[in-house]
Amino acid sequence: MKTLPDNPHLHHLRQQAKELLAGLREVDPTVTLADAQTTLAGQYGFRTWPELKAEVDRMHGRADTADPSLARAVADRFGLGTVVGPMRSLARPDDIGRRWSITTDRGRFTVRTMDTWLPIVDADTDVALQLAAAAAGGLLPTPVRSRDGNIVESVGGHRWRAYRDLPAGPPLAAPVSAVVAGAAGDVLATLHGLALPVDRVSPWHARRLGPASWAGLSGTATARQAPWAGQLAAAVPALEDLAAIGRDVPVPDPVLTHNTFGPAQTRLAPDGRLVVVGWEHAGGQPPAWELANALLDWAVAPHSRVDAVGARALIDGYRQRAGGAPTLCLADFRGAATGLINYVCEQVEAALAAGTAEDRRYADRSVHHLLTHLPTRTTLERLLDAVT
Repeated sequence: MKTLPDNPHLHHLRQQAKELLAGLREVDPTVTLADAQTTLAGQYGFRTWPELKAEVDRMHGRADTADPSLARAVADRFGLGTVVGPMRSLARPDDIGRRWSITTDRGRFTVRTMDTWLPIVDADTDVALQLAAAAAGGLLPTPVRSRDGNIVESVGGHRWRAYRDLPAGPPLAAPVSAVVAGAAGDVLATLHGLALPVDRVSPWHARRLGPASWAGLSGTATARQAPWAGQLAAAVPALEDLAAIGRDVPVPDPVLTHNTFGPAQTRLAPDGRLVVVGWEHAGGQPPAWELANALLDWAVAPHSRVDAVGARALIDGYRQRAGGAPTLCLADFRGAATGLINYVCEQVEAALAAGTAEDRRYADRSVHHLLTHLPTRTTLERLLDAVT
């Protein structure tokens, strides 16, 4: 599920809906802007566009403001310049920490806490990937080292890292237009073409991480009367079928790559190029696995409808950059399926553990959205049919 920023603006949502409309019309030419707005609302976990607008009104102006002394300390540690305005939160905490915006006399920066970061590779390695991607023509916020040359620093009881911002629009939403899908394929081929070595496949994509069984989670959800308990029980067969994909096929060699390259981690620059963010989960994946994962993330519309035009454009963009593309098979969706299963498990456990009413409200909406939008083996086969 997409997450609203801490201080959302209806203008950005309207922009997202217009961009989404182009991709939806490749699936169904009769789709209207109102349909795109409803679809976008669904991606944020709301039934209708008016419900999403009401949530924007409720949240507007509610971003947290950091203590000015903390803002100055973070800016000083990373050499960002003199702080000239409040340091405000950008979004609710995620699985790494929380993102904040700082404006100084040298420009605008995003800083983020890293308190719950579980690195797949160390920070210097993910920065090496970012710098190599930028040198190869990629567009991304510039990582900033501290005055001591470190990527991650401890300030005010938290671990931090910093980036110099790039002007860009809001996060993209799938399905995207063929033009954007082709650009995504180009970016992915560029990353794979770097061929940076890595010692293993990302654990998130390699195996189920949580020890809890689906039956156990479903039983706990039912006992606590979670509003989505019935949906979880009904989804267990589909989750188990996804877990079986590619299980008995040898794992190809990985390369160091972005590892979470989807629309939520990309924005459009003013010139229309893709800006890629969210490099903190960089790690190893076989190129075919990440390409298959990209098809699932970029070219599937709500209700598991495949955007065949967008899927082919993504592969064509990859092929034009790399001079060829992996020939995909169902087993190449193993990483995508495993990562999705881990994410569903993580979100279910977070919803069951949510403490405050606001956290429960968000977590229940997220789990409901996940369980009602699970891809199936049939979805993956249709993606393969679209590109072969």
